[in-house]
Amino acid sequence: MGERAIMEVIPMRKALYLIFAVIALCVASCSGSASRYNKELCDAERLIQTNTDSALLVLEAIDPSDLKIDSLKAKYHFLKAYGHMKQNRSMIGDSLIGFAHNYYRNIDKVRGVRSGIAFAWYKFWVGDTPGAISMLDSLAGLPDVPDSIMMQTLRIRVLLGASEYQGYPLIPYAKRLMALETDSLRKIEAKYMLLTGYEYAGEMDSALHLVDELVDYARTHNMGDKQFMFELERAQLLTEAGRNQESNHTVTEIFRKAGPDNGAADYLQFQYAINALNTGDIRAASHHLALADSIASSLRRDDDAYFRSYSNLLHAMIVFKQTGRIKLIYINGLNNRRSERYNRMKASQWESERGALQQQSRALGLKAESEHKTVIILVVSLVALLICGIAAWLIIIRRRREQENEERIEALQKMVDEYKSVPESGKEELKDSSALRVVMLRQLGIIKMVAETPTEQNREMLRKISSIEGETDGELVDWKNVFEMIDNLYSGFYKKLHFKYGDILTPKEEQIIVLMLAGFSTKEISVITGQTTSTIYVRKTSIRKKLGVPEKEDIVEFLRKNIKS
Repeated sequence: MGERAIMEVIPMRKALYLIFAVIALCVASCSGSASRYNKELCDAERLIQTNTDSALLVLEAIDPSDLKIDSLKAKYHFLKAYGHMKQNRSMIGDSLIGFAHNYYRNIDKVRGVRSGIAFAWYKFWVGDTPGAISMLDSLAGLPDVPDSIMMQTLRIRVLLGASEYQGYPLIPYAKRLMALETDSLRKIEAKYMLLTGYEYAGEMDSALHLVDELVDYARTHNMGDKQFMFELERAQLLTEAGRNQESNHTVTEIFRKAGPDNGAADYLQFQYAINALNTGDIRAASHHLALADSIASSLRRDDDAYFRSYSNLLHAMIVFKQTGRIKLIYINGLNNRRSERYNRMKASQWESERGALQQQSRALGLKAESEHKTVIILVVSLVALLICGIAAWLIIIRRRREQENEERIEALQKMVDEYKSVPESGKEELKDSSALRVVMLRQLGIIKMVAETPTEQNREMLRKISSIEGETDGELVDWKNVFEMIDNLYSGFYKKLHFKYGDILTPKEEQIIVLMLAGFSTKEISVITGQTTSTIYVRKTSIRKKLGVPEKEDIVEFLRKNIKS
């Protein structure tokens, strides 16, 4: 061991001794408070199912930074997120529910499933609905889960599945839920979700059979609102099945029983309009849609974005049938209304989160005022020692990372050198049509690895990589090299392309074409060219228009046939 290494080990040992001392002090000071926090958390857990408000009040009086034990941290974040879920409150600040779920999933089945449900709802709240559904699918597949908890899992699963317009994937979960539900109203709800699954799967006969059962049940049990909803659903299903006259008859019966001024009169007139359009009666469709719009304006006022999402589309279709033209005014109007609704929703969400933060701040203030001065001094002292320990530990970690970075740079340099000089023995590999993908993806992988650690050495490495095999004009890929490989692999394709269409195609469009020729997907092309996927789609449309490629014909195949040797 060299002198430098010995000098580094000595402060490391001192730092470790300091950390152990800090830990010992923290354990001694926190052992008494741990039991108190455990009792408070147990009280909150006892209340969470029956009195969620009280449970959350108990939790708000706890400062999560005081919870040093994983079991207490997991219970706190689980109960906090679960309570927010039950009350449908903002879960933006509940990201640590993932920590709680990871803690419980292998040691406590009940808490593991419930924390998983809360974790799924958190994913849904932050916009990751597919991730939420995947989480719920894994929970639904667990064995020996109590029925009450499995029912909760399945309810949320079918709800999110319906929100994603799932058909066949939704059906088995809805059937399981129906079989488990014991409450009659819950069973009706499960049957309705199963109906939704059949509808999205295109199984109209099964969907209509279920909706008839639901209508009969609601009529028998004098459930007027439910009967109204199920009969409207039946009218819509009949339209989907192509039975427009039967749908009209159902709508007429609803109007007869509920009156012309019922709360869904705009949707009923809209259903008339759809049926008329389906049967080719454009005049009747326009008439009923105008009535629907008028009713919606007075009935729903500014909160009509959902109705307009259907109405504007139907307006566009009717105008197209009448004039042969698409009018963007209806589409633009829909987008504007959705934007307004989204802004209102975000404002409400921000207000809710601000209120939660203010409430938390008040709770912490009250707690600080009640703390004894000597306890505060002790805490400050412990924090100071802890900071010293963390600082020492960070020094150790940084030294280790520096060593790892040096090793990584050496390895990356070797990869770059190998990339820059392909041996003669490997030239034949470049004859294969997959060689371009291999070389480019290898280059991009190196770039990604270097960019993840932006040290000065790595930045220098990135500059070297950006200019491999010549100038790249600041791009990640050497396109001159790529075009040469394309010509070698595909009989001079790029030269022919540039000769014939170079005056109308941009360099970016030529890059996209050769990558399409090499078999890259749209997503891969977006990564390689540093553009968004939507931009790639726009550029493909532009290419199709410039070259005169028919809508249903493949661009590459069109060019293969039209570029002369």
